[in-house]
Amino acid sequence: MTKERKQNTENNYQRIWQTVQQIPQGKVSSYGKVADLAGLPGKARLVGKSLGKIPKSGWRGKPVPWFRVINSQGKISFPLGGEQFERQKQHLQAENVVVIGNKIKLKDFEWQPDLSEILFSLEF
Repeated sequence: MTKERKQNTENNYQRIWQTVQQIPQGKVSSYGKVADLAGLPGKARLVGKSLGKIPKSGWRGKPVPWFRVINSQGKISFPLGGEQFERQKQHLQAENVVVIGNKIKLKDFEWQPDLSEILFSLEF
C-alpha cells in the first residue's frame, strides 16, 4: 500500500469513528448509513473494517461505540451465539436496546440524526 493510500484509508477510518461517536446511547445505525453520514457512500464494508481497527484508547480520547452499528436488516452481523455477538448484544442491552434473537427493531431504536446535529458535530 502506498503512503498516500494508507493516509487516505486512515482519514476514512477517522471519519467513520467520528460519525459512530455521534450515535447516541440507546440508538443504533447501519453500516451503510454510517458510511453515508461519513461522506463515504457505498462504503458499508469499510465501516465494518474500520470498527475492527479502533485504537484501544478510542479516538481523540473518546470511546467509539462500535456495538451501536448493525446491518441494514436491523441485525447483529456477528454469528448468533458467538463471543463477539454476545459482547455486542450485552452492550446494546445495557443501553436498553431490545435485542430479540439477533434483531433490533429499527422503528424503535434507529438513530435519526437531525441535520444540525450532524453539521455541528462532524468536522468533515
